[in-house]
Amino acid sequence: MKNKLIICLTGGIASGKTYVSDEFAEKGACVIDADVLAREVVAIGSVGLSQVVKEFGESILTEAGALNRKQLKRIVFNDDEKLKKLNQILHPLIREAFIQQSAENTKCIEVWVIPLYQAGLNYPDFDRILVVDVTPEIQIQRMQKRDQVSIELAEKILASQPSRRQRLQFATDVISNRYSLAELDQNIDKIYHLYSNLLQQPLSSNKKMQL
Repeated sequence: MKNKLIICLTGGIASGKTYVSDEFAEKGACVIDADVLAREVVAIGSVGLSQVVKEFGESILTEAGALNRKQLKRIVFNDDEKLKKLNQILHPLIREAFIQQSAENTKCIEVWVIPLYQAGLNYPDFDRILVVDVTPEIQIQRMQKRDQVSIELAEKILASQPSRRQRLQFATDVISNRYSLAELDQNIDKIYHLYSNLLQQPLSSNKKMQL
């Protein structure tokens, strides 16, 4: 019997990870989200923000001194080297924050939401890796509607992330978010039930759940 099950929840931008993670939290899981941590590590007065400003200049700040995310996004997604430098600053800070919050968690099911997860990087050995899967076409449509970005910028953002094929290769479990919200809710229920059972009786690591 395991004391804690640690799950990596991942998927491309606009795939529905936040909805899935919110549902997990409603069911009682501890959810630690990289996007939330990414904001915390560059809050006003933080070491992270100071490092980002040192690298990219004060033009990425708002009048109030906060990070102007839209301006930074325009810069890094039009220059691969600048995106790489930004990730080199943020990823170690985010990873440290993950570890700290995990150490403080007492819940049995713990979900790390990592949009840019890639196998082989410096992450813990997760018990399961859950991918929220959608097609690139759907992602682009959602980004245009949600973030008010051009199709060109949406395509650049997708190109900067692990591909759909890469994500599906390292997934132990997959939830499709291409259909109705009702079907997505049913699949979340099923996968959460599976994870609850794994606390009692571990599942073979090569057995995959695809919904």
